[in-house]
Amino acid sequence: MIKVTIYVNEHHIYTGFDVEGHAGLSEAGTDIICSAASILVLNTLNALEAFTQDETSCVSDEEEGTIQFRFRKRPSHDAELLMKTMILGFESMEDNSEYEPYVDIIFKEV
Repeated sequence: MIKVTIYVNEHHIYTGFDVEGHAGLSEAGTDIICSAASILVLNTLNALEAFTQDETSCVSDEEEGTIQFRFRKRPSHDAELLMKTMILGFESMEDNSEYEPYVDIIFKEV
C-alpha cells in the first residue's frame, strides 16, 4: 500500500508530506498505481522547483519507495496550490473503489 502523510499546521497550512510504500497491484515497473503516485509526487516536486521560490528539503530512497518533503518556511500561494493539486490527485485515487485498497492518505497536524 502507498501511504501518503500530509503535514498541516494549526493554521491549516501545508508544511510537507511523506510518501512511502508500493501499491502491490502488480510487478514493479508495471504497477499503474505506483506509476500514478510517482507522477503526482514528481510533478509536484518539479513544479515547486520550477515555479516557486520556496525553500524546501526533500529526501528520497528509490529502493525503499520513500520521499520526505518539507517546506522550510511558510509556503507561497503557488506552492499551496501545487500541494492542493497533488492532494486532489491522491484523493481521486483513494476515492476510486478499484484503487482505494492501494492508497491511504493521512492528514497529520504538526
